[in-house]
Amino acid sequence: MKRSNIGIIGATGAVGQEILALLEKRDFPLDTIKLFASPSSLGITKRFKNREISVEILNNNSFDELDIAFFSAGGSISKKYVPIAQRCGCTVIDNSSAFRMNPSVPLIIPEINSPDMKMHQGIIANPNCATIIMLMALAPLHKIARIKRIVVSTYQAASGAGARAMEDLLEETRSHFTNALYERKVIPFPYAFNLFLHNSARYDNDYCEEELKMIYETHKILKDENIRINATCVRVPVLRAHSESINVEFYDPIDTATAYQILQESPGIKIVEDRTSNRFPMPSDAVGQDEVICGRIRQDLSQKNTLDIWVVADQLLKGAALNAVQIAEILIQQPLKQVFCDQNI
Repeated sequence: MKRSNIGIIGATGAVGQEILALLEKRDFPLDTIKLFASPSSLGITKRFKNREISVEILNNNSFDELDIAFFSAGGSISKKYVPIAQRCGCTVIDNSSAFRMNPSVPLIIPEINSPDMKMHQGIIANPNCATIIMLMALAPLHKIARIKRIVVSTYQAASGAGARAMEDLLEETRSHFTNALYERKVIPFPYAFNLFLHNSARYDNDYCEEELKMIYETHKILKDENIRINATCVRVPVLRAHSESINVEFYDPIDTATAYQILQESPGIKIVEDRTSNRFPMPSDAVGQDEVICGRIRQDLSQKNTLDIWVVADQLLKGAALNAVQIAEILIQQPLKQVFCDQNI
């Protein structure tokens, strides 16, 4: 198996740290690894395979010797530095939304559409966390019964907004019990013992950016723009692991027994439930777990060919870092060093 030179951009953030841990846990074949972050992280070190690695400041020359770079530092950093990495022949796995809807950039969930990676031109996009979690459950069913319409409500953890949002939730919760004032750093609304509609950018149609990501990314990944999708995204006071309530209508009949069987046999899916005790998947079941956990599959009593599915998954793992590392594991089976100086993204 090929060994590669790896870079992590945003290495001190929540997703970046998970990528680093997964590369070690999964014994990813690499020769060197470099960690990059903003100037505020200068002097920080991260432990990898019993050695300390110093965090470097990202610059235009950071990609000269890299084969694969994981970007998890936000859209503005990706827009600035991904083209530079691409011109150096470094293949980028980008966790931001900057290039997801670019027709020339594959948007990949390995269990679903890994063959699309063959068209990459030096960049592969990691989908939105809520999209990954939903489609891990729905794509196997779509192959059997064809999806007509999806109505999804998400219950998204603080981890989706990054490490500082997780800190906000923890510190505000502590302050609640001591009646102390706490000045939130990231979250704009009361968070402890509260929930709020997702605070991403709002558009003229009154959908937020997170909801539109789920719609457009699903169309691209499943290659079917005829699927009608309605999403409502909510931030809940959970540290990590997103939950989703999915109502999905199919063109063809599908019963719950068939749905359970298909999902039980699908890679990356785990069924967790005990109906006798009314026990179904919870965020605490998913924390630290690679699998997307499904349960409480039932027929919609109001409409034929329609199922309700409850899904939870660790947003920092399959929703972000794990999906990216799985993409890299496929990449290393292909020629690594390529030059795309004549390509535009």
